[in-house]
Amino acid sequence: MSRDTEDLLRELAPQVLGVLVRRHGGAAFDACEDAVQEALLAAAVQWADGGLPANPGGWLMTVASRRLVDQVRSDSARRRREEALALATPQSALLVHAADASAPVPDRDDSLALLFLCCHPALSAQSRTALTLRAVGGLSTAQIAAAFLAPEATMAQRISRAKQTLKGVSLKGSPGRLADVRHVLYLIFNEGYSASAGEDLTAPQLSGEAIRLTRLLLRLAPDEAETAGLLALMLLTDARRPARTGPAGELVPLGEQDRRTWDRSSVAEGVALLEGALPGGQPGPYQVQAAIAAVHSEAERVEETDWAQVLALYDVLLSYDANPVAALNRAVAVAMVHGPAAGLALLTELEADRRLARHHRLFAVRGHLLELQGESAEAAIAYREAAARTISAPERRYLAERARRVAS
Repeated sequence: MSRDTEDLLRELAPQVLGVLVRRHGGAAFDACEDAVQEALLAAAVQWADGGLPANPGGWLMTVASRRLVDQVRSDSARRRREEALALATPQSALLVHAADASAPVPDRDDSLALLFLCCHPALSAQSRTALTLRAVGGLSTAQIAAAFLAPEATMAQRISRAKQTLKGVSLKGSPGRLADVRHVLYLIFNEGYSASAGEDLTAPQLSGEAIRLTRLLLRLAPDEAETAGLLALMLLTDARRPARTGPAGELVPLGEQDRRTWDRSSVAEGVALLEGALPGGQPGPYQVQAAIAAVHSEAERVEETDWAQVLALYDVLLSYDANPVAALNRAVAVAMVHGPAAGLALLTELEADRRLARHHRLFAVRGHLLELQGESAEAAIAYREAAARTISAPERRYLAERARRVAS
């Protein structure tokens, strides 16, 4: 199957699933999602041999609907689901004929409602992420499990429990839950850009999917400045990917990256999105984070970074939420503006935050600031402690090498 066909299937899948779930209700989410997956598999086989149908969306809609009917009618183990569907859905809505294969997918796009459903507050953060990648992103259970370094059986159980939780939940979203959707996409991107565990520094499939879904979200809700800010943040950050690793896959920190290899088209798009969003009023946290990333992108060399502006933006960011990671990053900006001693003083305060006190990044930043201050022995100790605490193999190797280098 060609890449273009694969992209088309991933674009159409949430549209078809959204229609089915709206038609048959949240109680049928599991059956609807299974039917769509079967339709996608059928398309992958048949389209590869016979080419694209005249109406790919209508083809998928018809096949998925027929598979759903087959499930309801033939699987004796699902009789309770059949009864629920019979009560909730007119029989005429379940009868789909082959002649309907040329019918278009309804004009109404239910993708946004589907995103709301997958990010429902009744689900845990992990379940929201997994279900979004499965139902809206089109990733297989095996792909999601591999990206998060979890056993496939464990991920399958998580997705199955999430589907069960959604039974009886309304498909209708509320504007307040748009923030939940953005947060899930933000988490997916972060895990893809900097994998929390494993041998690889990044999981490009996850960050790429987060960008794709955020584009979709912005298309469905184009007036949301924070969504534009989130997409800008992702693009400006992901632009650095080519420079983040060395020839052997080793981690290259921001200050040592060859900025000539940054993806300037992604930088330009991110800056344009940000410039279009900021005049709309009070900027939200994603817009502020994007602005910080834009400041870094403007500097051709790390020495040219406008750290005073970065510090001012972190002050704004922390006014929204006392996030410990943002506070840690602000400590670095303080050190770059006012000297490493000022940054180290802030780290002492952050040690009182239980969310951060044992995190490897706190020790890594301490090592960096101690190194800037010329306290090599103490820096090496901090780097070694950070290396012992991280579960990311590339970060552990980098921190251990940093400790060896400053100690020699």
